[in-house]
Amino acid sequence: MGAGSPAASSAGVVAGTPPAVTRARPRRRPSGEPPPLPRELQTSGKWWLGLAAAVVIFWIVVAVTRRAAVTVDVLDNWVLERVTSLRSDPLTAVMKVAGVLGTAYALQALWYANLLVLVIWRRWRHLFVWVGAMLTVVAIASGSAELIRRPRPVGVEILGPWQDFAMPSRPMTVLAAVLISGLYTLVPSGRLRQLGKLVAALALLVTALSRLYLAQDGLTDIVAGVILGVAIPLAAFRLLAPNEVFPITYRRGRTAHLDVTGRRLDAIQHALRDQLGVIPLEIKPFGLAGSGGSTPLRVKVKGEPDSYLFCKLYAATHLRSDRWYKLGRTLMYGRLEDERAFNTVRRLVQYEDYISRLMRSADLPVAQPYGIVEITPEREYLLVTEFHDGAVEVGDADVDDSIIDQGLEIVRKLWEAGLAHRDIKPANLLVRNGRVYLVDPAFAMVRPSPWRQAVDLGNMMLVLALRTDAARVYARAKRLFSEEEIAEAFAATRGLTMPSQLRRLLRQQGRDLHAEFTALLPTKLPSVRIQRWSWRRVVLTLLVVLGCIVGIAVAMSLLQSPL
Repeated sequence: MGAGSPAASSAGVVAGTPPAVTRARPRRRPSGEPPPLPRELQTSGKWWLGLAAAVVIFWIVVAVTRRAAVTVDVLDNWVLERVTSLRSDPLTAVMKVAGVLGTAYALQALWYANLLVLVIWRRWRHLFVWVGAMLTVVAIASGSAELIRRPRPVGVEILGPWQDFAMPSRPMTVLAAVLISGLYTLVPSGRLRQLGKLVAALALLVTALSRLYLAQDGLTDIVAGVILGVAIPLAAFRLLAPNEVFPITYRRGRTAHLDVTGRRLDAIQHALRDQLGVIPLEIKPFGLAGSGGSTPLRVKVKGEPDSYLFCKLYAATHLRSDRWYKLGRTLMYGRLEDERAFNTVRRLVQYEDYISRLMRSADLPVAQPYGIVEITPEREYLLVTEFHDGAVEVGDADVDDSIIDQGLEIVRKLWEAGLAHRDIKPANLLVRNGRVYLVDPAFAMVRPSPWRQAVDLGNMMLVLALRTDAARVYARAKRLFSEEEIAEAFAATRGLTMPSQLRRLLRQQGRDLHAEFTALLPTKLPSVRIQRWSWRRVVLTLLVVLGCIVGIAVAMSLLQSPL
């Protein structure tokens, strides 16, 4: 995370002292009142689910009551007789073309087109919800058809291809599901999606008329199939991938960075006022290039004078990223570190807030925490801290002996407090008015291994040497650390133990700072082995390999016969 903003807003503020922020009395959300950004089906979604429930009840009645089944047959035959009475050779040719979307080839083409776009744009959340919704629709349609076992229309010539039982119409069910899923995975929310809904409705109507005219389906078969095909994907996307959380966009960017506009922006503004009592004037994304595990925001708030707060927006996507990250480290390093994942987003945010307060109590130069703001219970939270206005990354600052000493003192204080930062890199060391600040303690550990503490020291010395030289940093380090501690730091720090930003900057400079430091050491210790094998690591590795094999097999089967 970098920093940089108009210095005027911090004029008159004493260095190291957070600016005064105007705070009103927080408002407790009454019981029963929805959170700032609730997950909801909306009115149309509830209606469609209600219709789907009515269809299920209808199926049960038809399956167990002979009189109801006869009544439905009479109704469908009456409708088909009226429609088929309009048949003519030219109209039949037109209707066969009009019903092309209900053919297996057209449905397969729509499936592959949707799949290709989702993979190219890496919308994995939408992809998983889409596949799950489609499989659910197909399974329910096939299962209900086998349960009801309704025959095709009798007494009317069927002019087109058909298969399976009639109730519900499987082509109409799948077509409705494909069209609705396509709208919620490919079309941005707003006017364009509303227009897409009209186009989808027209496509369903034309296809339905074609299948009625050709006597491929009965009226009730088509209505039941369309309701089922619309209701399930609609509910799935509104609950599992709502547009406010996972907006459709064709701009490239990190999936960790959530869209902060529209309803989410309004929710953040109201939540800050109600839960912290601060009055937000402006909310903008900030420092996105240096953040991959959250959505960082800079919030301008009312004060004397107006000032800024720094916020990190955490959501369920970041929780899943944390789990995959820690699983990857466990597979790479075994039991070298405690890589237990968090169970909820709330726990994730609570931990970072706790670590920030613990570091501040240990007199470490970290941002003052202001608290946690709930956006959606167990799904989205905002971590609010002081904003280091006018600060720059240490990689962009003039590094003198004072800056070097402050950076090394940070590591010494971490050691004395029994902590490790675990992500020391230029983006997490800010300099303002000659003072060094440590930021982003999300990966910090309490009572870390000696190896991890040594890595913190090695990375800090490498970061400080980027703007100076190894000899100068080594000379200042001997004032706080013994030669044995420094030697251990560089025995533990190498390759993957360095943050990716630090490795990239070292490559750009073309310097082997690690070799320069080890050349200055009176004694060189053997490299610390970072691989630790255990039964847990072996089992996890086998499970991951097995999961990949199963996933590939499922993907291949879906590609061969998804519908």
